[in-house]
Amino acid sequence: MVTGPIVVSAVVLRDERGRVVTVRKRGTSSFMFPGGKIDAGESAADAAVREVREELGVDLERDGLTWLGDFHTPAANEPGRSVRATVFSHALVGSPAPRSEIVELAWVDPADPSDLDLAPLLRDAVFPALVADRR
Repeated sequence: MVTGPIVVSAVVLRDERGRVVTVRKRGTSSFMFPGGKIDAGESAADAAVREVREELGVDLERDGLTWLGDFHTPAANEPGRSVRATVFSHALVGSPAPRSEIVELAWVDPADPSDLDLAPLLRDAVFPALVADRR
């Protein structure tokens, strides 16, 4: 049984109103940032760029990523597991649309996330940091 943290990279993309894009993957209920697991030999930044392209059809510039932090929270979709996430921000480019395993996209105000089922990474770690730092 695997018990170590799930290591991922994720990206905060904001629209002109300050809302961030969240995604829900097929077979899950929680919304999370676009991103995913880091492949062997891949940097967190490279994984972020790859995952956003795969999930939203948007091409980010690696040099356009800004590191927001490393966060460790319970995993949203794997009970008993945790997630260790390197989170970046990037200026919004293109028109994000659900692709691959993404079945739903929602724009969320980090200061008022409404009643969406948010992954602990967003709800308990990154959204509070975004609101506190006004990033």
